[in-house]
Amino acid sequence: MTVDFGPDFRWGVSTSAYQIEGAVTEGGRGPSTWDTFCAEPGRILNGDTGAVACDHYHRYAEDVALMRDLGVDTYRFSFAWPRIQPDGRGSGNAEGLAFYDRLIDELLAAGIQPAPTLFHWDTPQPLEDAGGWMERDITERFADYAAILAERFADRVPLWMTINEPMVITLLGYAVGGHAPGKQLGFDALPVAHHQLLAHGRAVQALRAGGAASVGIASNHAPTWPASDSAEDQQAAGLYDNLINWLFADPVLLGRYPEGFGEAMPGPVAEDLAVISTPLDWFGLNHYAPVRVGAPTGDPDTAATDGIPMPAGLPFEPRAMDDYPKTDFGWPIVPEAFGEILRTLKARYGDKLPPIYITENGCAINDGPADGVVADQRRIDYLDGYLRELKKAIDDGVDVRGYFQWSLLDNFEWSVGYAQRFGLIHVDFETQVRTPKASYHWYRNLITQNRKS
Repeated sequence: MTVDFGPDFRWGVSTSAYQIEGAVTEGGRGPSTWDTFCAEPGRILNGDTGAVACDHYHRYAEDVALMRDLGVDTYRFSFAWPRIQPDGRGSGNAEGLAFYDRLIDELLAAGIQPAPTLFHWDTPQPLEDAGGWMERDITERFADYAAILAERFADRVPLWMTINEPMVITLLGYAVGGHAPGKQLGFDALPVAHHQLLAHGRAVQALRAGGAASVGIASNHAPTWPASDSAEDQQAAGLYDNLINWLFADPVLLGRYPEGFGEAMPGPVAEDLAVISTPLDWFGLNHYAPVRVGAPTGDPDTAATDGIPMPAGLPFEPRAMDDYPKTDFGWPIVPEAFGEILRTLKARYGDKLPPIYITENGCAINDGPADGVVADQRRIDYLDGYLRELKKAIDDGVDVRGYFQWSLLDNFEWSVGYAQRFGLIHVDFETQVRTPKASYHWYRNLITQNRKS
């Protein structure tokens, strides 16, 4: 690939704590909702857990060396909240803070800028026991947590993210139950969205008060395409679009909810929105694939739920997209949708949209080693197509400053355990041997070419 993104464009990779760290009972770490969820029979494919994962807690230096050889200038990871505050409150755990001191110092010594996320879904279990994200108190706890991190790391961390994909924990964690904590509240889960957004706003303020220079959020967005031109499908797709996309971006960027949603939110909503919309330095976009949505049919042959049971009575239904090639996870490969969502964000928010970083993009391709080589050409083709569409959007005036590929390592992929592999580096989960894939070398060459240009 010879597309030129310019000399100042950031190139990185992304991971998250529960998916790679392991060591769930070491260093004073407390239990998270994902530890609890994984222990419940039938929750995770093959009974997998994140107890060991990639053992990054012990092998971080090896992983940083692989990133240095890859040539990335930025590493997006997440702090494990239960490692910093085992009970979700109180002063910081010295051993947990010391681990991230070691990781950050190792990154800086390798010439890689750390870009941490405060929360990537691993809520401390004691907070969940007290009501979790359904309760307003968690927003105060999150602000305290942010202040601890800023005090310790703001002098060495140039980019900060508050929350990763608040939509996912709202929908999959509390509304339909496919992710931790496994609740099935349907539309009664809407307070989870509000409290995550309020926690985000309070964390932005706490980070800045602690000296953090550049703060954003990592929010996932994708085009929602109606299944047909019928009024029913158009209406269903519109509601889904608001729930998945604009419920989480409008409050942050415009200081208001999409029509009809503000009334469903708890607390002094107008006052909260003033906090939620605290201006950001940049906006993180996670993107994988578009979604086709229609009115519910009850036909399992047309529905597409990624194996997650959906409650009955929802007024929309994601539909299969068999007219596109698929990743091994079954997600459609549609590069042009990447450009579409970027242009949609620019059109919807105008000068309210700060510069964008692509904080996640990648695909599950499950090719394994053969004679010591992982020839994952399909991942290379995917990345090539999506990055070309990204460059077209930039040329059309969308201000994108960097791209962080998901993911550095094959890892624990939530409800499907270790069955899906997103990494540029193959991990043998029995031996923990790391094998850079063909896509790793392709991405390294791409970064090198762009720096030379």
